[in-house]
Amino acid sequence: MNDRIRDVYIVDAVRTPVGKYGGALAGVRPDDLAAHVVRSLVGRTPELDPARVDDVVLGNANGAGEENRDVARMAVLLAGLPVSVPGATVNRLCASGMEAVVQAYRAVAVGDASVVVAGGVESMSRAPWVLPKAERAFPAGHQQLYSTTLGWRMTNPAMPERWTVSLGEGAELVADKHGIGREAQDAFALASHEKAARAWKDGAFEAEVVPLPGVELPRDECVRDTTSAEALAALKPAFRRSGGTVTAGNSSPLNDGAAALLLCDEEGLRATGREPLARVRASAVTGIEPDLYGLGPVEAVRRVLAKAGRGFGDLTHVELNEAFAAQALGCLAEWPELDPALVNQRGGAIAIGHPLGCSGARLAGSLAHQLAAAGSGTGLATLCVGVGQGQALILER
Repeated sequence: MNDRIRDVYIVDAVRTPVGKYGGALAGVRPDDLAAHVVRSLVGRTPELDPARVDDVVLGNANGAGEENRDVARMAVLLAGLPVSVPGATVNRLCASGMEAVVQAYRAVAVGDASVVVAGGVESMSRAPWVLPKAERAFPAGHQQLYSTTLGWRMTNPAMPERWTVSLGEGAELVADKHGIGREAQDAFALASHEKAARAWKDGAFEAEVVPLPGVELPRDECVRDTTSAEALAALKPAFRRSGGTVTAGNSSPLNDGAAALLLCDEEGLRATGREPLARVRASAVTGIEPDLYGLGPVEAVRRVLAKAGRGFGDLTHVELNEAFAAQALGCLAEWPELDPALVNQRGGAIAIGHPLGCSGARLAGSLAHQLAAAGSGTGLATLCVGVGQGQALILER
């Protein structure tokens, strides 16, 4: 019987370069993306016997296509891990990858596991169309197909209409609430591209990115080195045709990618023979009105800081997922104590991309690498979640 909560360490973290919708990774199945990061992660720790991995937990937001039938278990088998290693897939939509990390953290902390691989995967390019079953046999009329790439489909009519607005309209609502104009959103988006481009140029991602063999994609595909304020200003609103401020340029794109992290207790850490990147301090998840999903991180961050016994002034690195510039700026407006210079120092999802099930794991892994590179610090990773949630994670080194 376990009589104490164990320290949980992130030993390593990897991710694929993030591909654009219909881009370089569109020809790669999501289960193969997942297998690649699992195989790469375990392979980077040769002292660890793969049979010692107690579980593999992966996040995935879709589950309707080639990632069906528990993509985590498929990844274990395709990666060549021993068949004794189990796998479970979890879904918290945009935060699915972070949810996987949190579930792994909890399992290790309470002694249910010693070594766990956690991460996430999404191929938005390969998300299928789905056809609901007919209400009666032998229908004579046309049937409707639904895209599973993003957003609501087959919505329950009992759900209030204001809760089922599009993600883009939800971003517009946050912009309305906080008076965030088009110019501020475009400036935020431009900074995301500039920081990501600089990070790639400086080699900041070399420790975490594992390109796929046979795929010509050496870096994140959506980072635009040459974009400008003028180019962003020329784009038309994408969701509100009249008076809208949210455009394709100040929104995250549709993407493909996968990420994985290795979490261990002290015994597992000794088995790896490695120094950890960081230690998991605390996690939190909260709910909010679905139409204001973009502000989901606000309370989740306040709660995780309280659980960790930390304040905004203690943070040295912050990874805030950029679903939309308006959404990220809305969160920052509600955290006046937070220094915005700490946020997304290597760029964010507007530039890097947002493959839904992968993103939370990408944020956590990148944060761990940044803390290791700095040598010390307290880091925060957080995401908004469609249908009105927020999740947050505190790491320390």
